[in-house]
Amino acid sequence: MLIKPKKSLGQNFLIDKNVIKKIVSLSDIFDKDVLEIGPGTGNLTEYILKQKPNKLFLVEKDKFLCDQLLLKFQNNIKIKNEDILKINEKNISNHKLVVFGNLPYNISTEIVCNWILKLKNDFWFSELILMFQKEVADRIISKTNTSDYGRLSILLNWKMNIVKVFDISPNCFFPKPKVYSSLIHFTPKEKYFKIKNSKNLEMITRIFFNQKRKMIKNPMRQLFSNSQEISNKLKLDLNLRPQNLSLQTYCNIAREYEKLNG
Repeated sequence: MLIKPKKSLGQNFLIDKNVIKKIVSLSDIFDKDVLEIGPGTGNLTEYILKQKPNKLFLVEKDKFLCDQLLLKFQNNIKIKNEDILKINEKNISNHKLVVFGNLPYNISTEIVCNWILKLKNDFWFSELILMFQKEVADRIISKTNTSDYGRLSILLNWKMNIVKVFDISPNCFFPKPKVYSSLIHFTPKEKYFKIKNSKNLEMITRIFFNQKRKMIKNPMRQLFSNSQEISNKLKLDLNLRPQNLSLQTYCNIAREYEKLNG
């Protein structure tokens, strides 16, 4: 039966079997608990099951697709007909999950930021293997002093080791999207800079990158009444632009902000 994708849910089903095999081969999932986000018609699901995971959990917002997936895979899957943004991921499994996802482009960054910024020291996943629009992926992996570098790269690289694996042609999907996609592999860092509240790093990067082409003296003044003193302490050149500051520097600024604001 031909299933018509719903544009409202950003559905583009991955249909290229070679790409699917490559994605599943990125992790040894034998006897592990696996979560797949937005399984659609189950093309990736089928290959995940061939690797004999301990349990496979699916989250699919489309009720019709949920029913089709249950018919197709029956007791081999545990499926939730819910919105991934409204789920408490920690309740899915008692074990750390390997997560696969062909994320809807319109909410992909919201999903992954939601997951990573809410974490304390309690990673509920061992790795994330996620597909994004290529333009978004390039922003996620971008480095200091490049035009794509910004809030997304800082916030996600804070706690994650991130590798772009490969780009995926629109021809690998049905219907064909207008853009290329990219697969990204995330693994938690063993050590990362401790900040009391991730919302402070979010707020600081937002203030800086609201005026990304201007010098950083203005956002520093906005954050600190003693901005010159803080700048001297952190050895900051106030003539730099936001894209010139490293992740470590933004974390240092967040720590100074927390010292002054409790």
